[in-house]
Amino acid sequence: MTDDRLLPSTNSLALGGLGSGKSTTAKVRGRREILEHGHQYVVIDSFGEDQAGEWASLTRSLGGQVIEAGAFTLNPVSDLFPPEVREQLVRSLIAAVEPGALTHQATHALQHALNNPKASSLNGLVDALVQPEIGRWPIEKLTEWGEGAAIALSRYTEGSLRGLFDGDNASLPETDLPIISFDFSRLDRNSPAIPSLMAAVACWAEHVWLRQSTATHRHLVLEEAWQILLSPATSELIQRLLKNSRKAGLSLDVVMHTLSDLGTGPAQDLARLCEVAHVGRLGPEEAAIVGALLNLPAWAIERIPTLDPGQAVWKIGPDYVDIIQTVISEEEAALTDTSSRRRMAQQAIATEQDTAPTAALDDVDQDDDVLETMIEQDDADEAWDWEMPPNVIDTRHQEAIEAARAGRCSEAADLAAIGEREDITTHGINSDEAISWLVTRARVAELCGSLDQATQLRATVARMGKDVEWWDRTATAEDSTSPQRHGAPHPPTSEPSGDDAPLAKGRRRTKVYVAMAAGLAVAAGVAWQSAADGKAEQEHKEKVAAYEGRSGAELTVDGVKADVVARWTQDKDRVIIQLRSYFDPNAKYLRIDAAEKTASSVKQGDWYPKSPEIAMPVKDPLADVTIRVAIGGKGWKEGARAESRTIRLSPTGTAYDAESGKRLPSDL
Repeated sequence: MTDDRLLPSTNSLALGGLGSGKSTTAKVRGRREILEHGHQYVVIDSFGEDQAGEWASLTRSLGGQVIEAGAFTLNPVSDLFPPEVREQLVRSLIAAVEPGALTHQATHALQHALNNPKASSLNGLVDALVQPEIGRWPIEKLTEWGEGAAIALSRYTEGSLRGLFDGDNASLPETDLPIISFDFSRLDRNSPAIPSLMAAVACWAEHVWLRQSTATHRHLVLEEAWQILLSPATSELIQRLLKNSRKAGLSLDVVMHTLSDLGTGPAQDLARLCEVAHVGRLGPEEAAIVGALLNLPAWAIERIPTLDPGQAVWKIGPDYVDIIQTVISEEEAALTDTSSRRRMAQQAIATEQDTAPTAALDDVDQDDDVLETMIEQDDADEAWDWEMPPNVIDTRHQEAIEAARAGRCSEAADLAAIGEREDITTHGINSDEAISWLVTRARVAELCGSLDQATQLRATVARMGKDVEWWDRTATAEDSTSPQRHGAPHPPTSEPSGDDAPLAKGRRRTKVYVAMAAGLAVAAGVAWQSAADGKAEQEHKEKVAAYEGRSGAELTVDGVKADVVARWTQDKDRVIIQLRSYFDPNAKYLRIDAAEKTASSVKQGDWYPKSPEIAMPVKDPLADVTIRVAIGGKGWKEGARAESRTIRLSPTGTAYDAESGKRLPSDL
């Protein structure tokens, strides 16, 4: 409806961290477009839970079709495809498993084989490559030229990818359904089957679906789009669809977590072709990257890390920028829910908490005079009210922990600090909501190698009389029957009455049990704190004695042997980290990330990549530093995601794998 001078195309890019609401917004938007405007959707869905894609429930509710990988066989050389599409699709399949197989000679051998009468199926095409018919070139040369392509295609006919493309018939989906979801969620997310299938779906969408569809407008949704945009088998197809989208009456709706997943190459250029962008909550570092790519104003970049679930910074066209809240109905919430597994676990925990204390109390010896007196007093206290923790599904804690597990320690610390500040402002510094962030910060510190800080934070929680893992066990499931904003809090449940009175009494009796447990916890917390202080002091002395001011590890990543070395300066206020591959001929790309600093180098011609180096300030010279190294080996291409590892370097000279905790061999 917008003039093309203001909005050249309607392709969209959705970004956001876990729990930010980006996928829910995309699905709700799709449902409304279909029901209210008669649009059609095709979804490439590669992520979900319970072995089902995210879009499955919504697709079935709208009368669409879910096509699961493995239950659907596509013949890429079927007569239903035009000859040029057959060649393009086969080339995409080869590129997905063997990018270097398509030389000029191999391309000619492939074109020659596609004209062979045997090439009516993928098996027949492999036979035509291995045993070519005579043509302009001698059979011996055609056989030699086609060998690489035949080996690549044999992955689909005899190898691990068989069953996807080696059928005799092209069982193509219908083109008049309101929505079709291609569900790849059961596949290994690193499998070459994913880009292969995406290439096939993109070809079908471009040459069959768009030509036969009669809808007013069409949408092709790419979930987890980094897998598509980074793959040489699909990036060219997607680029062509993006550039021709307005003429074709098509919107590409790209959904992914962060732009960093795309590297710094051509894949990010594809993201720039999206004229509509909505960006949910991201860490400060990622927000800056997105802001630079999308040319967002400074105020918007500053707000991105503090956005609530369901909120996003929207940019439409070159000029319009605002913060939009997605408000969904109860029906939409049920169809777009992506956290049912977590809620079921929380409901189970809540049920256990409701019943377990009462059962435990019934097992106590009722002859205990003190306990009987406390129970009688409690039963007489009709005004007492059970205060439960907030009835909120809060994904912020898990998002911070997941960032720490992925080695993004600075982002994790920022997310935890932002969450803690928000809850202190809203609920008070001694509130359960604020205290829960101490537990999360302790877990983040632990994952990032700051064990002293983790100990101190847990001790603080213990001194306050809280069980240090209380937040994990007291979160209750969200229960709402009204239109909601993602994860919005609800008022506390009132005291039951009438038929529910026995349950209420049970809860009042639980107060005694909890009060006793709380008293023991305070005493245990003091003792635990004393032991923790002594242990921390001993560990500190041992670290001082073992301090070397240097650490290094020998690594083999993506076939490249490399050393990562950290040196603390003489004044102990900085650490200098360097990644070296020396003269390994397989090394093409080296990168270090730590504390919002990045350094990288790429092989230039015959020159080996230089050793990237960063210098970062340190507050505690005895604390370990956690970094992430990425190395691209022989098969690495510019713009592709390099294999990476997260390393923890200690000033005592040792180094560890941050995820497994395993000690790494020294570089010396």
